[in-house]
Amino acid sequence: MGTKLKYRHELKFLINRQQYFIIRQRLINLMDRDQHVGSNGEYHIRSLYFDDIDNSALHEKLGGIRQRCKYRIRIYNVQEHVIHFEKKIKLNDYIAKVKEPITLDMYRSILAGDFQALYVPEKPLLMELYQQMNHRLLRPKVIVDYVREPLIYPNGNVRITFDKNLRTGLHAVDIFDKNLRPVAAIDDNFIILEVKYDEFIPEAIRAALQLEGLNRQSASKYVICRKFLKENSWEDY
Repeated sequence: MGTKLKYRHELKFLINRQQYFIIRQRLINLMDRDQHVGSNGEYHIRSLYFDDIDNSALHEKLGGIRQRCKYRIRIYNVQEHVIHFEKKIKLNDYIAKVKEPITLDMYRSILAGDFQALYVPEKPLLMELYQQMNHRLLRPKVIVDYVREPLIYPNGNVRITFDKNLRTGLHAVDIFDKNLRPVAAIDDNFIILEVKYDEFIPEAIRAALQLEGLNRQSASKYVICRKFLKENSWEDY
């Protein structure tokens, strides 16, 4: 991509509401709220995930491939002014992210199958997507929708997020569809806890999390939502 990727640690856990309240209570006095949250300490995320003709992102994840990537378009609070096309790269427990803003018109073009909108030679990620869509038939697959409560801690660049109410858009692929009614992809009692950090987790935060007692979550939100579609006979892969 030209620029050196910055890899961070990423750990995921599946917790229940009771664990959430306990862990959140311990962390709330240690960490700061993210600046983008609303008055309730949360914001809404909706992503449109893409995959290629072989469903590589899905199968590489399910197959435990050490290095893999996913492409997605992401918006916040269902607003049109910030739209990012992102490439998330995973290497074991490390992640890196490359992203590029796109306009609503570009988004509409991509959704309509006009990939020429991505042909921007000075933007390597958009050019990569253009190639993927033309040669690997990269296409929209599923909408992933949830509410995120993020906490941050500058020392170690720690970011802890509680992702709640995980929903899938089923067969819909327009993230701005006013009539979209996402359905629960997992039991609402479960919350996905993600812990991201650069080099280390400060001891106070590590103690508050008590990671040893938590259930490591291997499935990504993308995989959970794709599997939900399959189990409900919406698609084959």
